[in-house]
Amino acid sequence: MAEHIPSQLTPEQTSAWVREQFQRANKHLAENGVLFESVVTEESRYLAPFFAIWKIKDTAQRFYWVLSGDLPCDFMPVENEKEARSALRHFAFMWQMKAENIRRENAADKQQIEHAALLESRAEGLYRLYNEQNIWQQ
Repeated sequence: MAEHIPSQLTPEQTSAWVREQFQRANKHLAENGVLFESVVTEESRYLAPFFAIWKIKDTAQRFYWVLSGDLPCDFMPVENEKEARSALRHFAFMWQMKAENIRRENAADKQQIEHAALLESRAEGLYRLYNEQNIWQQ
């Protein structure tokens, strides 16, 4: 797994963050009816404390990209994108569309509008990270 540690986190803090995000990703999958079997660590990536993207195999032998971190958890089948970097971009585009749909359908619901704003800001951040060449070099 590629490791990029900002200077404000110690190695111990980063390890704890990675464990927490892995547990969060698996919990999100389970809540959506997907049961974890294993993780493909060599294709998973993280940038603590911002995001972790896991390539996870379920008990039915299907693979998923699972996103966790300082953002909402989300997942999609690996068939949508073949590598972690492009999966990050895919999540960003999905969230931008979801935010727009929430705004159109829930214009009077303050909580939904706040959720749309969160999705939009995190989508913009994901897209910036997607474009950061230096964090994707092995």
